[in-house]
Amino acid sequence: MFFRQKPGFRSFSANWTAARLGLMGRFLFLSFPAVARELKSWRLMAGHCPDPHLRRMALASIEKKAFHCQGGSVFSAWTGSYRRELIRAIVALQTISDYLDNLCDRAGVEDGEAFYRLHRAFIDALCPGAPGCDYYALYPYREDGGYLQELVRSCQQALARLPAYGPLRERACRLAELYCQLQVYKHIQRSLRVKALTAWLEPLLKNLPERLYWWELAAATGSTLGIFALFALAARGDYTGEEVERVIAAYFPWICGLHILLDYFIDQQEDVEGGDLNFVAYYRDDRQVAGRLKYFVDRSLALAAELPDPHFHITVVQGLLAMYLSDEKVDRQGLQAIRFLLLDSGGPAASRLYRLCAFMRKAGVI
Repeated sequence: MFFRQKPGFRSFSANWTAARLGLMGRFLFLSFPAVARELKSWRLMAGHCPDPHLRRMALASIEKKAFHCQGGSVFSAWTGSYRRELIRAIVALQTISDYLDNLCDRAGVEDGEAFYRLHRAFIDALCPGAPGCDYYALYPYREDGGYLQELVRSCQQALARLPAYGPLRERACRLAELYCQLQVYKHIQRSLRVKALTAWLEPLLKNLPERLYWWELAAATGSTLGIFALFALAARGDYTGEEVERVIAAYFPWICGLHILLDYFIDQQEDVEGGDLNFVAYYRDDRQVAGRLKYFVDRSLALAAELPDPHFHITVVQGLLAMYLSDEKVDRQGLQAIRFLLLDSGGPAASRLYRLCAFMRKAGVI
């Protein structure tokens, strides 16, 4: 049975409009420039990796996936204090994510043990004071000039400065463990991937209050947004235990799942050509794709509306729709009908953000 969207969602007061404008202003004029400064520094260091293969992978992850850091930085617009530390942590962790994804996906390596060892960096980054290890110990390329270790250290230091990260660390690490497991299983030998993924996800699926397909839960584990939401709570420092649980329940699996399903939705043709795993390809047909993505939109918006500062979390959901559906890949693949359906589900603000994102893409900002 599909969840019925709350009728009050589209009728937030004028205060919500003002709040959204303030949020977008902070996002575009404070967060974006700060992300650019952080990435400039990491690009400089990546360019000095001694190993040419690692240097190429590191630079590519920044040049081609900067919008991941830009999108993640929206959480810095949710909080006034500690914005610099929050952006530093988000950019460092997302850069680790994108870099390691390249190492697992674009290097011709299919060693699960090597992938898990590499992703210890992702876990250690969330644990201020963790000493780290030789993350490349099982990987064929190793000399990065300290690049990965410095990313880990930068995230650790930024998180240590947030006023209330300690109580959230365990929850962040739990989401990170799920993320790392996904990265291992989806990059091993192609003949083993689906079997490994379904075996891993089966017990997790049984503990969910609502039925999901295995690839939908897999998608949810692949998003960093839930971790970034916890970072933002740590920066704000005024949360209760109940609020933490509600934020996690909204983001995982719903908002996180929507995030990665949209990513796979626009990459369908690209993944077919590259022989890569694509979770949206497991749906029966385009009608089911449209129905399930709309379901994730509806659930995400309904749960976001019940969170503290609902305008922020609703804008995150609408921003995901705008960011991904404004990509030219949608037009190239003839997916406009599903785009219109999802934007309509997101409400008028989603369509306005979509037009803004389309303009920013033409201007080369994203």
